[in-house]
Amino acid sequence: MRSASLRPLVPFLFLQFTGTACGAMIIPFMGFFLVEALGQPPWMLSVYSAMMVGTTVATNRLLARRIDGGAQVFPMVGFSAACFLTAATVLSLIPALATALTIGAFCFGFSASAASTMFSLGGSMAERHTVPRDRFNAYMRATMSTAWMVGPAGAFLVADAFGPLMVFRLSALVALVWLVLWWRVLPHDVRADAPGPVQGASPVGMAFDLRMAAAFIFCLACAHALCLAALPIFYVREVGLPGYAPGLAFSVKTFIEVFAIFSTPVLISRFGIKRSLLATALLAVATIQVMAAVETFPQMVAGAALEGLYFGLFAGLGISYVQSFATGRPAAATATYWNCMMISGILAGPAAGLIAQWQDFQAVLHVASGVALTAPFVMALGVGLSRRRRTTA
Repeated sequence: MRSASLRPLVPFLFLQFTGTACGAMIIPFMGFFLVEALGQPPWMLSVYSAMMVGTTVATNRLLARRIDGGAQVFPMVGFSAACFLTAATVLSLIPALATALTIGAFCFGFSASAASTMFSLGGSMAERHTVPRDRFNAYMRATMSTAWMVGPAGAFLVADAFGPLMVFRLSALVALVWLVLWWRVLPHDVRADAPGPVQGASPVGMAFDLRMAAAFIFCLACAHALCLAALPIFYVREVGLPGYAPGLAFSVKTFIEVFAIFSTPVLISRFGIKRSLLATALLAVATIQVMAAVETFPQMVAGAALEGLYFGLFAGLGISYVQSFATGRPAAATATYWNCMMISGILAGPAAGLIAQWQDFQAVLHVASGVALTAPFVMALGVGLSRRRRTTA
């Protein structure tokens, strides 16, 4: 019965996997392409990232308003896939800095909005097939993590074997599959039906709760992004591990992450989402301290497993937590979640560089642990202020 209820949603998950794999192939590869293939200085990656993420954040907000207003989602997903295909094709034909900073940054930025759009639609698709939203959110997050296990590894393998331009050609082929699946899998009249507002909830109060939930997500997302920026160099340069160690650590992390995500519906039903997230935040603090103390290869593997555990729990719980404050606007809440994740990523790179310039990359990890430690206090502050608002109302 359990698997039967999910079977109609498998094509939708495959559509999400294909679109996510496209982004996973290109997002981490663009830094290598700009610096190594085009010979640009490293700061140029910050320029590209700012343009690309800024485009995505603005697009997420615009599409969220349209989705919550009842607009059809089908053309939005197709627009994302078409933009990705355009950027990948043009860069494979004209591999230049001007192309990357114009068509590449804007079209890849538009295409990255598909993550928020698909998650906004996922809740409605789950309800159509009587699957709990929290459970389907976990499947969607696990699908995304699986795509990120495959995408970056495949891109760098192809670049090493056939050259960087082949990555854009391969990703363009995958984008064609994405477009075919979009046309055949997604209902052309599909809309993300919003659940009704919470009974007795004030729109102003719920908006405040959403902002505090976003602040909690932002703290943990920043901590994770700082670790992603610092760990590869920390392991190789400061610990002295072999050059392949960071890649192996990332594979271990994402492998454990998938299993952790699948456990989140059970945690929500047994302990509640707030308690589960508080425990996850404390686990994040401890895990980052463990990674900062790594001295050997086995310790690195253990730290990567712990990182996958806490981030998988955070990924599965976080989006459901933010969506719980939707007040009839789930797409806006979902866009808020993804914008927090993306903005934290673009801020983490320069911040990690400045901290490492001041001290070292181990110091970046200690700072990340401190940032993660602020998350429980942000949640406690939000809960306390929300209760005070309700009692005085």
